[in-house]
Amino acid sequence: MHIEQLRDYCISKKGVTEHFPFDDVTLVFKVMNKMFLLTGLTSWEKSEAKVNLKCNPEKAEELREEYEGISAGFHMNKKHWNTVLLNSSDVSDDLAKELIDHSYDLVVSGLTKKIKEELTSL
Repeated sequence: MHIEQLRDYCISKKGVTEHFPFDDVTLVFKVMNKMFLLTGLTSWEKSEAKVNLKCNPEKAEELREEYEGISAGFHMNKKHWNTVLLNSSDVSDDLAKELIDHSYDLVVSGLTKKIKEELTSL
């Protein structure tokens, strides 16, 4: 997966916007102003494509045990976030997309009823 593919996949989801809230190298994707994916552009330039994704705590633990390319979220709440090495030997593009979808869905499920209605109407 290339950075452009990651961006296109994320931005195609309903209610998603992209931001650089921390600095000019940390790209953040939000759904209805809530983060679901972060990535450092510097790591992509070094061919170390990795993203931080929100994850159900139980699933997060299982994924870390099963995949070498998935670890506790770097600089994030390790209970709720994973760092996923894209293009690694055991993390396929399909798995990466599945994890992005899971992160997006988790964030959407935590939105208020009013904001969920706004999202539905987009």
